[in-house]
Amino acid sequence: MVNFQDKVNFLWTIAEILRGPYKPEDYGKVILPMAVLRRFDNVLEDTKEDVLKSYEQYKHLPEEARDEILNRKSKQRFNNTSNYDFKKLLNDSDNIAENLRDYINGFSKVARDIIEYFDFDKQIEKMDRNDLLYLTVKRFADVDLHPDAVSNLQMGYIFEELIRRYSEHAEAGDHYTPREVVRLMVGLMFNDADDILTKPGITQTLYDGCAGTGGMGSIAQEYLKEMNDSAELEFFAQEINEESFAMCKADTLIKGEEAQNIRFGNTLTRDAFPTEKFDYLISNPPYGVEWKPSEKVVRQEHEDLGMNGRFGAGLPRIGDGQLLFLQHLVSKMKPVSDENPKGSRLAIIMNGSPLFTGDAGGGESEIRRYMIENDLVEGIVAMPTSLFYNTGISTYIWILTNHKAPWREGKIQLVNAVDFYKKMRKSMGEKRHEIAPDQINEIIRIYGEYKEAENVKIFDNEDFGYQKIVVERPLKLNFKVDDERIKRLHDQKAFQNLAKSKKKGETGLKEEEEGRKKQQAIIETLQRLNDGTLYKNRETFLEKLLVTFKNAGIDVKAPLHKAILSSLSEKDDSADVCMKNKKGDVEPDPDLRDTENVPLKENMHDYFEREVFPHVPDAWIDKEKTKIGYEIPFTRHFYKYEELRPSEEIKAEIQELEASILEKLKKVMV
Repeated sequence: MVNFQDKVNFLWTIAEILRGPYKPEDYGKVILPMAVLRRFDNVLEDTKEDVLKSYEQYKHLPEEARDEILNRKSKQRFNNTSNYDFKKLLNDSDNIAENLRDYINGFSKVARDIIEYFDFDKQIEKMDRNDLLYLTVKRFADVDLHPDAVSNLQMGYIFEELIRRYSEHAEAGDHYTPREVVRLMVGLMFNDADDILTKPGITQTLYDGCAGTGGMGSIAQEYLKEMNDSAELEFFAQEINEESFAMCKADTLIKGEEAQNIRFGNTLTRDAFPTEKFDYLISNPPYGVEWKPSEKVVRQEHEDLGMNGRFGAGLPRIGDGQLLFLQHLVSKMKPVSDENPKGSRLAIIMNGSPLFTGDAGGGESEIRRYMIENDLVEGIVAMPTSLFYNTGISTYIWILTNHKAPWREGKIQLVNAVDFYKKMRKSMGEKRHEIAPDQINEIIRIYGEYKEAENVKIFDNEDFGYQKIVVERPLKLNFKVDDERIKRLHDQKAFQNLAKSKKKGETGLKEEEEGRKKQQAIIETLQRLNDGTLYKNRETFLEKLLVTFKNAGIDVKAPLHKAILSSLSEKDDSADVCMKNKKGDVEPDPDLRDTENVPLKENMHDYFEREVFPHVPDAWIDKEKTKIGYEIPFTRHFYKYEELRPSEEIKAEIQELEASILEKLKKVMV
């Protein structure tokens, strides 16, 4: 990586020219597209004259046919037929804007499309208006981005670093994943794949649904080349951020790969590869970002297509779409077949939320349930904090596959790698830690070794499942008619609504008057039962109440009937149990309702007899309400108890501090 950082720093110092007309957060609108243009210019400069000569000969042909010929001359997948290049643009300062537009329009369509995503014409106009355009082009002409000076891999890193600086205040994962994190993800993703990836001439596919500038694809390709120089990894990607997409596509084009494999758009609402499956999949989706803008389309796909779509397992809460991206990746895994015996593998990095948020039966839990019960989750690696430029939160790499090694079947491996880092000499935003190459190799070794240790635990899939049982207890009420309980009736909505009408005018007034009369009649009828009797059996009281109203000629509808009973009742442990029906079904008390999470491996009735029944012998399990849930309490499994300091030691320290403070106060007061 010779001069890599120097190139980045030089490109970014060009921003000094823009100060004034441009705010710092807008520097990237110029720096990014100009860096792409300069790279294009350097890549094409060796063949420029040959292309121009051929253009004169074939310019009468349709653009598509002409580009095919000119691309052979340029030895790239794109070309430029303008007479200008960066050096020639500097020969005519008075017409720099017009000439730069001519230069951009001279690119073949695939390259022009990339520049259009930057919406760069607005910046050309703005720079020209502020006399900045010539100076900017001149500064970029001074930097050498020729492939002989800057390799394709290095150029990808430069693009990534420019994006990072441009997006320093963006949310974590939106644009940029540190290279050492990607290197680890790729190593884990390619784990146990030696027999496939070392085959001479093997070609595999890799997909990233949140591609950013394409760094994950570049590093994966580099990693594979180290394993097998004859192997090819075709990169497919989708990206929603226009600048990131343009740079990713530009990088792909420059590397001589198929730029059409890089597609723009919202991955959740418009799958750019609806019919394609891939050997490997990798992503860093945005963390904790709500998917409200995509909700209508996502929810419709979930409801209409179910498991035939991408989101059949469930929908997470609207505030975090990470598990939607995970489902999307899983939907694009190649099924295991004779032609593809290894299936697919994927690596995705997410924060802690997808591990445990959501209750049993909820969207997040159902998604975890699908992944675990279908034996897709191979392992999860906990990462050190402060690895990302925009956040210091904890992150986890999930490794999934639809074809586990035999010894991994029905198992999930957890690796606690939170201490595998070294402190950076100089922080970069929130990034204070980095993972050294030897630490990356050690984590990959530990993961591949598949042995339990202090920082490695292996569980059965069922260990992460639980049964959420609903424990009910009987409703016990006493009933009494007295002034205090009758007064409560006035607070009941059903009783209040008797004297209200939705109709207007005379009709409405008449209904309200009739309602008030009925209210009075009900109160008077209840007063007939105001004899101090305390009823401890609901059926006995209810029978007497109904007879009293019948004799008074008052028709009491269900909502009002419920309101009257509610006002006249109180909880009473000494009262008889209330029954739901004549079959003898006990009515539960909603206020006493409780839930218990029973491990999936344990019989719920055994658990109930041991943990619940001794304390509440009248309780029972409502089996119809039992739900299955899944969570992965990663931190709990690696928790280490630290003994509390003795109180005497703490007391002595406090006294020492007090004495020190008093001594300092004395000096101040003197």
